[in-house]
Parts: sequence; C-alpha cells; structure tokens
Amino acid sequence: MTTDVDVADTKPAWRAHGAARRSTHALRLRVSATLVAVTVLAVLLVPPLVQLDQQAVDLAAKLRPPSWAHLFGTDDVGRDLLLRCVYGLRVSLLVGVVAALTATVIGTAVGAAAGALGGRADRLVMRLVDTLSSVPHLLLGIFIVAMFRPGVWPVVISVALTHWLSTARIVRAEVLSLRSRPFVDAAVSGGASRWRVTVRHLLPGVLPQAGLAAVLMVPHAMWHESALSFLGLGLPTHTASLGTLIQGARGSLLAGQWWPTLFPGLFLILPTLAIAGLAGVWRERINPRRRSELML
Repeated sequence: MTTDVDVADTKPAWRAHGAARRSTHALRLRVSATLVAVTVLAVLLVPPLVQLDQQAVDLAAKLRPPSWAHLFGTDDVGRDLLLRCVYGLRVSLLVGVVAALTATVIGTAVGAAAGALGGRADRLVMRLVDTLSSVPHLLLGIFIVAMFRPGVWPVVISVALTHWLSTARIVRAEVLSLRSRPFVDAAVSGGASRWRVTVRHLLPGVLPQAGLAAVLMVPHAMWHESALSFLGLGLPTHTASLGTLIQGARGSLLAGQWWPTLFPGLFLILPTLAIAGLAGVWRERINPRRRSELML
C-alpha cells in the first residue's frame, strides 16, 4: 500500500526532474537562437563592413595558418578564409532558404489537394510520392543539375524538386485529420464548396506543420547543396559556397593544412544544428503531447 509519506516523497522528485528538463529546454533555445542571430548578422554585415575582396589572390600569402592578420588563415591562393567562409555561408543559406520555401509550397499544395480530394486522386498522388521517394535524393538531384549549367538556380531547383515529398505526406495526414473535425462537417452541411472548405478551414490548420517542415528543410537543403558542390555538380568552383570551399581544400588537408577544411565545415555544421534546435523547440510548442511531457 502506498502511504501519504511515499506520495509526498515522490512529488519533489518529479518536480525536480521537470525543472531540469525545462532548464535544458531553455538553454537549447538560447544557444540555438544566439547561433542563428550570429549567422544572420555575419551574413548581412561582414561583406559591407569588411572592405576586402574575397576573390583577391595573393600567392605570397597562400596557406598561412590562423593569425591576427587572418583569423581563419588563408587558402591555397592566399585568399582570406574567414571572408570566404562568410560569403560561402551566404550562398549556402540563400540556396537552403529558397529551396526549402519552394519545396514547402509544392508539398503543401500536393498534400492538401490529395487529402481534400480523397478517393482515387489521393491514392494516385500518394503512389506518385512513394515512387519518387524510392529514388535517393542525391541521385535524383545529380540527374536534375546535370541538365543545366553550374549555378545557383539549378541547385535550388534540384533541391526543391527532391525535398517536397515529406512535406506532402505531413500535410496530407494533417488534412485527413482535420476533415473529421466537427467544424468541417458544419461547413459542409452549410453548403460550403470543397474549394472553400480547403482554403478557409483546412489550409490554415496545416500551416504550422508546413512552416515547421520548411524550417527543418533548410539545414537539409544546405547539406544537399554542399554535397552537390563538393562533387563538382553544383555551383562553379570560383563561387564561394561551403561545398566548393571544402572541395577545394582536399589537397591542402592531405598536405597537413587543416584550417581550409575545418572552418568551412564548422560554418556548415553549427548553423544547421542551430536551425534544427529552433525547429525542435517549435515542434514541442505545436505538439501538445510533447509539451505536456516536457512539463512533467
């Protein structure tokens, strides 16, 4: 038999556990928000404030290690690596954001249409989604970019056309859940058309999930762009992106110069982890079950 003393002893333990989880949650939020803010400020402010040409070649200063003159060192042709990393992050972030937004719009439209129409249309659309999902993203992306000249927009198109599938599944599942709600039944009983029900009732209900999918897709798109550029199929080699910087530093790494590879890699890893951390906090806020578990 459980006594009142035992119950009283267990309550502080649960509260302490919940307080520790909330503290970890708040710390993750602050760290992620700080990293994202630093990333945005660096991308926006460093290029106009630092009066240096990131393409300027100085063979006399090539492959110099980090110092006060060059905080991240120089690359194999003497260019300042810090400035190149900032410009590379700028391009990779642009590709990631634009591709994620485009993929989210496509996935939301397809998923909402499939869920709202139902029946044969739903089954046909989802079989198409399953078929495209069976092809690895990278292989399909390589096939798409191979049809264009190297550049930013072919990479954006490639990433967008290979990353809308998961969003379509999420939106369709949310639409099917919303279709069974009483307010949708009331709207249909009141004579609302399928188009009106979809636009006025279903789409607003899936926007939080679609927005979360877009945020989570940004890091994925950045890594996808970096992989394509590393393989020489994405951006031109003279364009500073994190993938081209890492690709160009392979020879230096084999020769013992670690900084041309380390710093672009950190510029890729840290912002993507920060964005993923913010997306995780967002997911906990829009998921009531997860939020209630967090408060235990």
